[in-house]
Amino acid sequence: MDRKVGVVEREVLVAGDGLSFLLGMIEGTHPAPPFAEAMDFDLVEAEEGRVVFTGIPSARFFNPLGTVHGGWTATILDSAMACAAHSTLKPGEGYTTLEMKLNYVRPVMPESGKLRCEGRLIHRGGSVITSEGRLVDGRGKLLAHGTETCMVFPAKKASAG
Repeated sequence: MDRKVGVVEREVLVAGDGLSFLLGMIEGTHPAPPFAEAMDFDLVEAEEGRVVFTGIPSARFFNPLGTVHGGWTATILDSAMACAAHSTLKPGEGYTTLEMKLNYVRPVMPESGKLRCEGRLIHRGGSVITSEGRLVDGRGKLLAHGTETCMVFPAKKASAG
């Protein structure tokens, strides 16, 4: 896939609302983060409180047991759950993940094909956001699911020099 990869300046990230930023990533206005390219997944849908990533697990992510490492599964789920939280940010807000809980239901294999990972908002408070995520294969079979807690804070502007 031919896409821009990189990191935006903090001022760009916090200037607008979270949903607009995520939509900009999908449209190519903003680059995809470098780790997404390395992990072979993409943000493909975003609306307030809901995002979808798709990803293709491959043998390059195998653990010693010959299945896709749980870290790949954790990364796509963390991305979906965190971006569901990100979609609710107001201009000038930042956030960070405080806690994540995952359940691995089935092994992820290259034969699983293109996977879909949906993150959804559970609750948005003034300083805490909770979200959930589900990773399914092309037939809709659940592979893993989880929940995440994020903390919202006023984003600081980068200092000059």
